[in-house]
Amino acid sequence: MSGMCLPGFLPYEMMIIMRYGKQHKAEVRHRIVRAAAAKLRNQGLHGPSVPALMKGAGLTHGGFYAHFRGRDELVAEAVRTAAEETADRVFRAAPDLETVLGSYLSEEHMRNADTGCVVAALGPDGSRNGRRIRSVFAHVAEGLARLVDEKIRRREPDDAISDRALAVTAQMVGAIVLGRLIADPELASRTLRAARDAALRNDDRNETNIAANG
Repeated sequence: MSGMCLPGFLPYEMMIIMRYGKQHKAEVRHRIVRAAAAKLRNQGLHGPSVPALMKGAGLTHGGFYAHFRGRDELVAEAVRTAAEETADRVFRAAPDLETVLGSYLSEEHMRNADTGCVVAALGPDGSRNGRRIRSVFAHVAEGLARLVDEKIRRREPDDAISDRALAVTAQMVGAIVLGRLIADPELASRTLRAARDAALRNDDRNETNIAANG
């Protein structure tokens, strides 16, 4: 009988939501989204089913439609939430680009896709999905480049993303993707170090050019 809804009866999770009100519903929704953000980064966009995503939050799938109109809605919100996690953990507290690179291009990030950057973990999957999911990935990818740009230079919100930021973002994401694919741990570590060193060298050159032209 699990997961079934007989005429005149509501799934257990729906009855709980009705009993505890809007605040409880928002808290449960947030829990589902956070759990889905981790599971999707670890297993891929098409890996976990709705029951598996709900199970990750400690719930049965009977109450899924009390929170989301469909799987794509949950996936889209999970991608946005994952991007916010990276923004908070890697960028917002970092004083400069070097600190960002040290955190992003780390062994820990490379080994733990479920808590890492969603662009590096799921970007290729995102580009092969429907319009809604592609749109979310386009937004978070651009947002990642803007966060990098903020560590490179002082910029206004409406400024175009600099070529320098686009290059560094590509180095960061590409190094994590490549490092995860490489079987040799030492070569994977070298990939991270090479990307970090290249980004910092280019940053030093940029600062020198600015000083010379100033």
